Amino acid sequence: MMNRLFSIISAYALVLFSSVKLMAQDAAVPANSDRSEVLDLAYNNILVVIAVLVLIGVILAGLNLIWALIEMQKIKLIDQYGPEVMEKAGWSSKSSLWGTIYDKLSGLKPLDQEKDVELDHEYDGIRELDNSLPPWWLYLFYITIIWGVGYVIYYHVGNWGPNQEQEYVSAMEVAEEQKAAFLATQADLVDEKSVTILTDEASLAEGKEVYLANCVACHGAAGEGNAVGPNLTDKYWIHGGSVQSVFSTIKYGVVQKGMQAWQAQLRPQVMQKVASYILSLQGSNPPNAKDPQGNLYDETTAVVASDTTKVDTTKVDTTIVK
Repeated sequence: MMNRLFSIISAYALVLFSSVKLMAQDAAVPANSDRSEVLDLAYNNILVVIAVLVLIGVILAGLNLIWALIEMQKIKLIDQYGPEVMEKAGWSSKSSLWGTIYDKLSGLKPLDQEKDVELDHEYDGIRELDNSLPPWWLYLFYITIIWGVGYVIYYHVGNWGPNQEQEYVSAMEVAEEQKAAFLATQADLVDEKSVTILTDEASLAEGKEVYLANCVACHGAAGEGNAVGPNLTDKYWIHGGSVQSVFSTIKYGVVQKGMQAWQAQLRPQVMQKVASYILSLQGSNPPNAKDPQGNLYDETTAVVASDTTKVDTTKVDTTIVK
């Protein structure tokens, strides 16, 4: 029985040690860590403390149950065989070192002292005892009080650490940085449904560079158009004048009219910049501009319905851009 108890205690201790070690490894943060890692460290440290306290409580509760079962079995065997036989078998009627420690932690009274804490209540042979809370439970309760006081002093009185509001603000800043970094990696996922007009100088300059390298032969250096390609600077468009339509024409081309598809040569982000540059040419009135072709496109009347997947086709030419 004692060997079995020792094995159970060893198993509990192994689980506790392994759990704390793993959580400590997770909580470790390099010296060059950023704010998100520091916040993770703070949360992990709190989780480690909570987990350790829970594990200690579970272990003590388990030991309490095991020891109670052992004591009950011990009393039955002593009543059945007598104390002399039990002592010869290695069962002493006196408390062992572990028994003494257990008694101190559990706060249970010996059987011969139960009358001191016995109440007048009895039902069906069951007597009620006025036992105090176990010392181990009280110790854990006192630890939580001390922890709470230390927490208030550290975070709210001394302001030595970020409080919940400050942690929230820091976490949101980190989230915004992570969001921006993620969106930067997703730039090439733009398509004719999600494309938007770019207005920053760097994007327009890159779009112009690509335009001059690939589109001048058909549309002219200033977008004025020539015998092959239409004028890109007026408000008349053959295949639609929205950024979605311009992007779509660049991407898929209009093969029957000599406009090649550029999706195999240009990345989506680059096609977006080219489309934005082309739209920036509106109203530039270059010399020798070709006569208007197609339908008038007025962005003020090109109303997109509340459902963004639907377009008012009565006001917008949705066939695909010049």
